[in-house]
Amino acid sequence: MKDFLEAMNFRHACKLFDENRKIPKEDFLYVLEAGRLSPSSFGMEHWRFLVITDKSLKEKLKPLCWNQAQITTCSHLLVIKAVKEALKPDSEYVKKMFLRRGLDEESTKAYMKKYAEFMSDKLDEEKLFCWSAKQCYIALANMLTAAAFKGIDSCPIEGFEKEKAERLLGIDTKKEEIAVLAAFGYRVNPPSEKKRLSLKEIVEFI
Repeated sequence: MKDFLEAMNFRHACKLFDENRKIPKEDFLYVLEAGRLSPSSFGMEHWRFLVITDKSLKEKLKPLCWNQAQITTCSHLLVIKAVKEALKPDSEYVKKMFLRRGLDEESTKAYMKKYAEFMSDKLDEEKLFCWSAKQCYIALANMLTAAAFKGIDSCPIEGFEKEKAERLLGIDTKKEEIAVLAAFGYRVNPPSEKKRLSLKEIVEFI
């Protein structure tokens, strides 16, 4: 518990990274594994991770991301894409995800029926993306903390021109869309004091 809270206190939204320090491959795979192992609604693993280390591509993305310095100074820029089309109830992907549970045929059919009912009001593009993107944020949070455990700094990024970034990266938006970006690397400057409301202000027991 102490180590976990230390990591949470270490983590901050790093705005400027040391361009000369690169994250070792094994350490970033550790971060990605934390994302892979994250929970998701119905176990659908809604995320796909695009890792950008190419300097020229980061330079092209920077003006689409409000010219934020972390885009080009970070070691690894992570684009988290939210799956869409594959989540529709009649897709082979959904069948595969339920079949891998190893349940009997009757139980599998019952789960798929429940899933179809759940998805009945989420089949338009906007609602489907919204639901899928929510799951991606679970993976994002775990990766930010996993990075902190390794002494790696990070910054989640929502300030970007989504459609332009998707075009630049050649993303088929019928199948998936960008949910959020995150930059990873090593800090240049010490973080400011962490400001948070107290537990008393945000928790209610009933």
